[in-house]
Amino acid sequence: MRHEDITVQDTITADRFIMRPCRKSDAGLIAMYAADDRVARGTRAIPHPLPPGTVEAMIERASQSGRVEDIWVIDGSGHGHAEALGLISLEWIERDQSEIFFWIAPAFWNTGFATEAVGALIAANPHKADRIFAEVFQDNPGSARVLTNCGFDYLGDAEAFSVARAATVPTWTYTLKTEK
Repeated sequence: MRHEDITVQDTITADRFIMRPCRKSDAGLIAMYAADDRVARGTRAIPHPLPPGTVEAMIERASQSGRVEDIWVIDGSGHGHAEALGLISLEWIERDQSEIFFWIAPAFWNTGFATEAVGALIAANPHKADRIFAEVFQDNPGSARVLTNCGFDYLGDAEAFSVARAATVPTWTYTLKTEK
């Protein structure tokens, strides 16, 4: 499947939440979480401080056809949790390969939400990817555990630029062969 062929992004159901496409009404809560330095420093792309309009622009990009990344809000409102617990996304790389990214708001760290979200996304495999890649900063062992708990294998060390840190940061890279 090619990303040019995707126009609708499906909702994915997990035990304690759903993962649904972003809505404009999500902007305030996502911006509040993304503005937290601990969240921004754990990602490559979230700037800190968070400039006005950043989240709205991300939501707009996520809704366009021909996009290269699908982004889901991890929504726990149907199970007595917050409407947004964090975000998870898949970005097309090439030839049936995708890369997964995720973050959970600090108030929900150590709850298993990240592991459940990654596991549900892998099971749904909306990109029909043969292989999914992931990377985490080496000072974030919790996210590395999420990946290994979901069956990812360690591939090697690398580095990636973090906008919030304004620096290149050592990473661990992981891969998962999927069951299409």
